[in-house]
Amino acid sequence: MLPSDLQSTLPSSDELIDSDDFPVDNEEQNFVPNVLLFLLEYIWKSRSDWFFAVDMGVYHTTGLHPKVPVVPDGFLSLGVERRKGGKPRRSYVVWEEKGVPPIVALEVVSQTPGGEYDEKMALYAKLGVLYYVVYNPQFWRRDGQLPFEVYKLVDGLYVLQVGEPFWMPEVGLGIGRCPLANDPLNREILSWYDAAGHRYQNEAEAERSRAETERSRAETERSRAEHLAERLRQLGEEV
Repeated sequence: MLPSDLQSTLPSSDELIDSDDFPVDNEEQNFVPNVLLFLLEYIWKSRSDWFFAVDMGVYHTTGLHPKVPVVPDGFLSLGVERRKGGKPRRSYVVWEEKGVPPIVALEVVSQTPGGEYDEKMALYAKLGVLYYVVYNPQFWRRDGQLPFEVYKLVDGLYVLQVGEPFWMPEVGLGIGRCPLANDPLNREILSWYDAAGHRYQNEAEAERSRAETERSRAETERSRAEHLAERLRQLGEEV
């Protein structure tokens, strides 16, 4: 946490813009992190100690100037209020969040390179973001990278991790790629996973899964009853 004398000289969230106002150049930059947000709203609906934002400015004191934000396509912070003072945030101001930086930052690479593998990586490392996720489904060959990469901050430097979905114990979630369920466009998304590598489902998927399980159970019971009745008939018993 910043000293009170330094914090008093910094601008408040009311004085800061909420993003960098640069438009995205492909729909995945908004769609992919929003899917993660909506899924998190479901699986962590009973928790109030987290915040996930899409295309929101993160203001910090480790860059060129406190009024110059970094704007991840998505980021997650833990140990902060779900809603700041009961109200929605316009931006994420680290010095107003008890000095808590995001624990996960996500960048979706677009047609126009945005420094995801150099400038932003260095900035997130300096800020102290523990996990940096780069999703590059379209331009990974152009960039000489992998389509999906997770970096962990180790001694101030990002180290590329192995495995997908990749489990983040400090977060209590894994992250990885998967097809969007029941999608007529056959889109790929990122999703959250549990420690066993099972993908978390949204509410609609979970309800559909429960219904299918119940139908399967009922069918099994019906088949068992029919088999028993047939066996009794073979033995000459009335049913």
